[in-house]
Amino acid sequence: MPTLILVRHGRSTANTEGLLAGWTPGVALDERGAAQAAALPGRLSELPIAEVVTSPLQRCQETVRPLLDARPELRAHTDDRIGECDYGDWSGRKLADLKDEPLMEVVQAHPTAARFPGGESMRTMQHRAAEAVREWNARVERDHGADAVYLMCSHGDIIKALVADALGLHLDLFQRISVEPCSITAIRYTRLRPFLVRLGDTGDLASLVPRAEPPGGDAPVGGGAGAP
Repeated sequence: MPTLILVRHGRSTANTEGLLAGWTPGVALDERGAAQAAALPGRLSELPIAEVVTSPLQRCQETVRPLLDARPELRAHTDDRIGECDYGDWSGRKLADLKDEPLMEVVQAHPTAARFPGGESMRTMQHRAAEAVREWNARVERDHGADAVYLMCSHGDIIKALVADALGLHLDLFQRISVEPCSITAIRYTRLRPFLVRLGDTGDLASLVPRAEPPGGDAPVGGGAGAP
């Protein structure tokens, strides 16, 4: 079965402004995010990518554009199922204003019980994304062979949920996973089990330098802005 390369979109304007973007339209890459996207073709240059699948949201479309320009034989397929979690009424709000909402504690500690007001549950988010991956695995293997490599550009919470699914990790533990902007995560699928072969690789060891953690060690909902 194929190897899936998961790319989180580059740093966005919402990331730097501390906003929970969700499906809010018009959220673009910021200057650093655009530079991260521009470096992506070089980072992936040795991989024979057979297909590119992307979230419909602007920040993901902008992230894959340099790769598509560098490889004109590829075209992007858009799949809503790997779009960001629908945060409903929380979309577009400042994370600093949401931290004291009672639901935020549930999102951090018991995400399988979390449903965003006016939006979707985190269980629904994981299910739709995992179903998309399984369908694309079958399609890519059918069209390109069992050893094919393909790429999905998606969002922090989606990628974390897919990693948890691949590892057989309960969704309630997925907040222990970190994927920074424009990081690369790779999952190799086989007939019996997936193998996580890369997680959140940015190629930048500076991001490993310890920095101040948020109060209580909470995970950044939506994925965060990455290292300063």
